[in-house]
Amino acid sequence: MNVSINGPQIYWESSWSVPLLGKLQITASLVDAWIILALIGILCWWLGRGLTVENISKKQAVAELLVTTCQNFVNGNMGEKYAYFAPFIGALFSYSALCSLSSLVGLYPATSDLSTELSWALLVFVMITYTKIRTNGVGGYLKGFTTPIPVFTPFNIISELATPISMAFRHFGNIMSGGVISTLVYAALAVLSQAVFGLLPGALGEILSLIPLFQLGIPAILSVYFDLFSSLMQAFIFCMLTMLYIANAAQTDE
Repeated sequence: MNVSINGPQIYWESSWSVPLLGKLQITASLVDAWIILALIGILCWWLGRGLTVENISKKQAVAELLVTTCQNFVNGNMGEKYAYFAPFIGALFSYSALCSLSSLVGLYPATSDLSTELSWALLVFVMITYTKIRTNGVGGYLKGFTTPIPVFTPFNIISELATPISMAFRHFGNIMSGGVISTLVYAALAVLSQAVFGLLPGALGEILSLIPLFQLGIPAILSVYFDLFSSLMQAFIFCMLTMLYIANAAQTDE
């Protein structure tokens, strides 16, 4: 959803969408996701060109730094046994961060659409379930719902299903709340500017009250936190939870 401001009034409106093949909709968040995927693909293709063993270029040094950092991050949190998850975690982090940061260039961020986070969380849930079944077999996986005693089975099932829901809503809620807070502050500054400069006498007050001067500076500071820091932090937290859930799924079954 988008937040629109009309003077001191704030109202919500849905992001634009284009009908395609009946009920299938192409939304602003979907277009943003496609753009980010294309940018990531182009960047990976560019960084992966012309790799050498000796006398590496600055571009290759950057690529190696990114890969090494991601690999060490996964190894440090999951162990070298799960080092093969590094490409997935790296892709998930970059995709999440860039989707959120796309708001800085005027795009409607895909992370402002709950369906985006739900799709990621469902993918992680499938990987968690697969890890449990691969580690302990189907019988062991189903038996895990009856621990410590069979009467806890319904609660264990609810807890299992709550994992992807909590991950999705945590990420979505933090991104959306940042946008809502920024919008409310932006609207409040417009009202404050109108009230303060409206106290000036004559035509000067009438003209200045129409210019939201108090909106200069403060929204930019908030944008640094909510659009930059918060975007990177939420991507980091989502990836950390993904690694911990998958690693824990194997450790508890072993």
